[in-house]
Amino acid sequence: MRLWLVMLILSAFQDPVSYIIEVEGNPHEIAEQIETHHPRVEILAIYDTIFNGIAIKADPRTLSKIEKTGIIKQNYPVTTYTTTETPSINESVPFIVPEDTPYTGKGVKVGVIDTGIDYTHPDLQKNYKGGYDLVDFDDDPMETTPEQGIPTSHGSHVAGIIGANGKMKGVAPDADLYAYRALGPGGSGTSVQVMAAIEQAVKDGMDVLNLSLGNTINGPDWPTSVAVNRATEQGVTVVIAGGNTGPDPWTIGSPATAESVISVGASTPPTEVPYLYEPFLRKKIELLPLQGSPAWSFERDLQVVHNDRAPNELEADHILVAERGETPFTELAQQAVKRGASALLIANDEEGAFQGALEQEIPIPVAAISKEAGEWLKQEQGTFLRLETEQMVDTITDFSSRGPVTVNWSIKPEIVAPGASIMSTVPGGYASFNGTSMAAPHIAGVAALLKEAHPDWTPEQIKAALLTTADPLPGFLPTEQGAGKVDLGDVLTTDTIIYNSFLNIGENTSISDRSEYKMVVENISKKPKTYSFHQPDQQQAIRFYLPKSFTLKPYEKKEIVIETVVKGNIAEEAFVQGYLELNDYKIPYLWLTEEAKAPMAMGLEFYFELLDGQYHYQLYVVEEASDVTIDLYDANTYAFVQTIVEEKDVPKGVFQGVLDQNDLPESGAYIANITVENGEETYQYQTMVMVEKP
Repeated sequence: MRLWLVMLILSAFQDPVSYIIEVEGNPHEIAEQIETHHPRVEILAIYDTIFNGIAIKADPRTLSKIEKTGIIKQNYPVTTYTTTETPSINESVPFIVPEDTPYTGKGVKVGVIDTGIDYTHPDLQKNYKGGYDLVDFDDDPMETTPEQGIPTSHGSHVAGIIGANGKMKGVAPDADLYAYRALGPGGSGTSVQVMAAIEQAVKDGMDVLNLSLGNTINGPDWPTSVAVNRATEQGVTVVIAGGNTGPDPWTIGSPATAESVISVGASTPPTEVPYLYEPFLRKKIELLPLQGSPAWSFERDLQVVHNDRAPNELEADHILVAERGETPFTELAQQAVKRGASALLIANDEEGAFQGALEQEIPIPVAAISKEAGEWLKQEQGTFLRLETEQMVDTITDFSSRGPVTVNWSIKPEIVAPGASIMSTVPGGYASFNGTSMAAPHIAGVAALLKEAHPDWTPEQIKAALLTTADPLPGFLPTEQGAGKVDLGDVLTTDTIIYNSFLNIGENTSISDRSEYKMVVENISKKPKTYSFHQPDQQQAIRFYLPKSFTLKPYEKKEIVIETVVKGNIAEEAFVQGYLELNDYKIPYLWLTEEAKAPMAMGLEFYFELLDGQYHYQLYVVEEASDVTIDLYDANTYAFVQTIVEEKDVPKGVFQGVLDQNDLPESGAYIANITVENGEETYQYQTMVMVEKP
């Protein structure tokens, strides 16, 4: 068993602080030992369901003594989790929940593992039933207030989508809402806090859990992925946001990579999306408004001026363009306001879209744009842009993370729901956010309705019913949307459930290979039902051998076998994917050819552990590597500094180790270049690390 330790306040050397430690053996017995031998240590909580752990309050010196007893065998760094959001009462809920829906989630317990809930909000008061704070270790899971640090609102927004019952109505307006605050000021927390929150929610008897959080580690066996799988084994339906790092493949992050959970991507409800347009060159600039930004609304054209060349004082109707960097978004916006800008665009410093938020109220609209758009606007200094809008509905958002999952090549996300321009509850009122964080609670709410309709259904049945009845959006592929958009009407009235309905053919590089895949079809109606596959279009690279037509008696199950023959030498695409049809049910399939190059490694966590006086590092290696090297470069000059890790014959999975502080350069910011080799290929990526010597 992996043994985890997190120090919540690393800078406190003597004052008692709170820790969660994972131990080997019976945590209740170990807690008694600690109380006997260390009476000044306060036992805050004991975890024995999802993982074996104890929450304690002690000074670091005492904790060091406890460590020497052997109950903490090894220390690991922890993953930092953040909420997955960006920046009309709610129009997305009526889009998927008809007025005549007979279920409201009554009697169903839904836990929100997030930043807490503003239970004083008039739309949340009625349904809020309690919870726990895993940040402050008390039973008051309120959102972070300005007095406590960077204030949060994410959990309240998520809770409103699930079960608001006031001016706004959530998907399941009569569900019982419970808050588990695992993310503190600024909306960040650690993997251990998240696992402890899952443990507490399972013990409290939740029927459904929503986790609108995640990281960028695309692996099926990351600790939080293991934890949520265990929660489903305990009878809890777990719904998780897929992440906001799309649109490239391989961007789905843990714990949405877990096998048993429902992983959710973001689609668009009917919405007016603003964009900027240059009519002479017919240039369109897509906008992704930052959370907390005022709405984009201008009747006159705006003249572009770039931050590098802009005067200190701008005339009216100027739009300032700045590049994303080390300056916080809120500070960039405040600077733009002082200079007189009417709006601010923040250009990405790398390819793809990014999500952002403003920490304070700003009087001008602020939006993110692509790196390419920022470079074009820099060249076209002085051009005029017109604000226009377009109707968007039933598309997959660019920011929604894509699959597949590394190692097991699973199709993720598995279903999509509205996640763009979603209005919901926040402390003090309402706000519109974007993100898979907003899509997941739509699915959690639907799961609550299903649980009310079928109280005896297991998480496996609820998930299978949702995926069986989802509708694929035209023009999008399984790695982008899984089974497609949730269909509440069909899932509440379905007479069929297909288990294991995603045909993951896997990775194949041989010239010709035959394999079979098993799934289970269940007729849950009172009448016999006949099933037959539609013959798919013939493809040279892949051929399907499908079962003949069959009839199931009422409440009968049948295992069916689909055979595939793939020919890797003639495949023209990296991902060969699409949908098979059993009656009107869509079954996604995915085959990865040798051109589907997965990242060979990802992530790097690096921190100093006070207990052993060493630095710990951890990254995820997708396949066995012959060599793994980590080199440090100066963050300002990009000059090579030194190599800190050189390891051979590294197995796949979590790769970790420790470094003595004497083997590291002086304190400061560095760019870590990670190089992974497998004998045939070399893969590199970079990330920032901080060396902070005590």
